[in-house]
Amino acid sequence: MQNVTDLVNQQLDALLYEETDLVANMANAAALLNQSLDQINWVGFYRYVPENDELILGPFQGKVACMHIKNGSGVCGTALAEKHSLRVADVHQFAGHIACDGDSKSEIVIPIIKAGRPLGVLDIDSPILDRFSEKDEALLNDFIDIFVKHID
Repeated sequence: MQNVTDLVNQQLDALLYEETDLVANMANAAALLNQSLDQINWVGFYRYVPENDELILGPFQGKVACMHIKNGSGVCGTALAEKHSLRVADVHQFAGHIACDGDSKSEIVIPIIKAGRPLGVLDIDSPILDRFSEKDEALLNDFIDIFVKHID
C-alpha cells in the first residue's frame, strides 16, 4: 500500500512554487495526492465560507460529492470545528457521518488554517477500512503546512 511520503510533500512544495491562488493550489494538490496514493476513492478540498458557516465543495478527484457541509457536521465539519485532523477507521461508526459515497469506509480530514483563520479542509476517503495510519496523518498535516505557506 502506498502512503503519503516525504517525497510527495517535496513535490507539493515544488509544484506550488510562486503560485498563491487558493483554488489553483487546491486543484493541483488534489491531483498530486490522487496520483500518489492507492486505495483511495476520493481526494479533495472543501472551502470554508464564513458567511454561511459551512464548507463548500472545492477542487477534487473522484466521484461526485456533497456540495455543502455545515461547520461541525460529519467528519469534515467536525475536523474544521475542532481545528484538528480526524482519522476515522470506519466511517459508519462515526456519529453524524455524511455518506456522499456509499463505497467509502475510512476517511481522513485535515483542517486548513492560516493565521488562525479557517480556510477549509483536505478530505480523503478510502473503500478500505482503517486505510490511514498515524504516519499518513502526520505527513498529511505536513502536506497542509506546505500548502498553507503557498496561499495568500
